[in-house]
Amino acid sequence: MVHVCWWYYFSKFTEFMDTIFFVLRKKNEHISTLHVIHHGCMPMSVWFGVKFTPGGHSTFFGLLNTFVHIIMYSYYLLSAIGPQMQRFLWWKKYLTSLQMAQFVAIMVHAFQLLFIDCNYPKAFVWWIGMHAVMFFFLFKEFYNQSYNGAKRRAAAKLALNGKTAEWERRIRTAKRTPMGRRT
Repeated sequence: MVHVCWWYYFSKFTEFMDTIFFVLRKKNEHISTLHVIHHGCMPMSVWFGVKFTPGGHSTFFGLLNTFVHIIMYSYYLLSAIGPQMQRFLWWKKYLTSLQMAQFVAIMVHAFQLLFIDCNYPKAFVWWIGMHAVMFFFLFKEFYNQSYNGAKRRAAAKLALNGKTAEWERRIRTAKRTPMGRRT
């Protein structure tokens, strides 16, 4: 199991390469706070777990995270194939929801050890649990900006367009006074 944990640790560096490729390709719009924090701190965070508590309780979040990443990178593969795949990519929003559910499961799994004694170091309980809390809120903010924010922007634009259209209609239908002004 320790050997597998080390491979998981090395996978965090390949994920960090994602950020480097964005920088090299000047795709700065893809580099968010979430992206930098997630890919920047995970190699260090996973190293502590692999070095001091490999196997056992520590493997849960890695196993779950690997499962989510398989689904996530499958999505990226399909989207990279081209526009003809767009009709198959309706599930992006659900992928973000899956990531948030992953962090809830990791929180529950970690924080249960605050109430159950199994000789797992409490410092790592807090380390894993608080990482899950932080990532949950970062992904929640991403979800709100990406999915709820788009709806709010569209609604605001519609409202603005509606007010503008109403104002223009009033100007067109207003009667002119003898001085040429509209009423």
